[in-house]
Amino acid sequence: MTDTAPIRPEEQFDHAKVSDYLVRHLPDLFRCTDVSFDQFPGGAANLTYRAYCRDGTEFVLRRAPLGDVAAGGHDMEREHRVLSRLWREFPLAPRAFHYCADATIMGKPFFVIERRHGNVVRRNWPASLADDEEKQQKVAVSLVDALADLHAVDPESVDLATLGKPDGFVERQIAGWTRRWHASATRPVPDMEAVSELLGRSIRTSQRVAILHNDFKLDNTMVRDDGTLVAVFDWDMATLGDPLVDVGTLLAYWAQPGDPTYRVFGANAVAIGDVMSKDLVRERYAARSGLDLEHMSFYESLALFRIAVIIEQIYARYVAGQTTDDRFAGFENLAPLLASAALENLA
Repeated sequence: MTDTAPIRPEEQFDHAKVSDYLVRHLPDLFRCTDVSFDQFPGGAANLTYRAYCRDGTEFVLRRAPLGDVAAGGHDMEREHRVLSRLWREFPLAPRAFHYCADATIMGKPFFVIERRHGNVVRRNWPASLADDEEKQQKVAVSLVDALADLHAVDPESVDLATLGKPDGFVERQIAGWTRRWHASATRPVPDMEAVSELLGRSIRTSQRVAILHNDFKLDNTMVRDDGTLVAVFDWDMATLGDPLVDVGTLLAYWAQPGDPTYRVFGANAVAIGDVMSKDLVRERYAARSGLDLEHMSFYESLALFRIAVIIEQIYARYVAGQTTDDRFAGFENLAPLLASAALENLA
């Protein structure tokens, strides 16, 4: 069994050119003369490939999707900056080794990171976890603890004190995701406008400045067969800001049976909300972080709004023919559903 697959035709690149670049620029990592490539097929936005040599050496290449991308999104330079530093204090962050800004090499800027091995949990539990409730509980606990531990990292200790501008962070999030919605919407969704307005009138004061992952969820992590985390991936939106924004994201994806979002995040994927309740998530994070989670409904609604925009951006790429991945055909109705859930949560 392997977690890689042949590269999708529309996401190909010049293998010889990339191989030559890696061997010339990273001779200590790539000690062969001919590097081979395949693809990690599971992600829905940025493109991730395996680069490997005959001696078993392997690394991961991360590249933004082809076609136009939203301003500020799919930022490979930012992701490299974070991962080239954060691993020193947060071991779940894979180490990044090199950034290539030259788009002529691979079609878009890309960077090279270490390869981690484990299970990325998406549609089904892997065999090692499928029938073991104790291990599944460990996955849930490890997710919450990892987020609290990330937020405990001092940005200055990993040279990331200038990663973002925490003052006014939440206000900019609302304004920025509203702009992205208007730029990517394939049709009007009145609830999205209503949520944007309500969020703008309900902004909370941040209790702490922290490094944010900004899309923290189960399938952006990798877990061992015993249920503990081995890696956290997808750091291209990482920044500094209110840590409860990350908690809101985790809770938004943590759909429980009966939630209106369950059919989005639970019906066709592993629902971590089946394993641990949101109440327990909040309690555990609060105990580990020392933060007050009284106003989490605001942060969860902000997350649902943001996720709706991200999904719409992906769906717009599908509508425009920039990807043939047929998973995205079913994204049409998701933004309205998430907007409705966010609006109900704010009421």
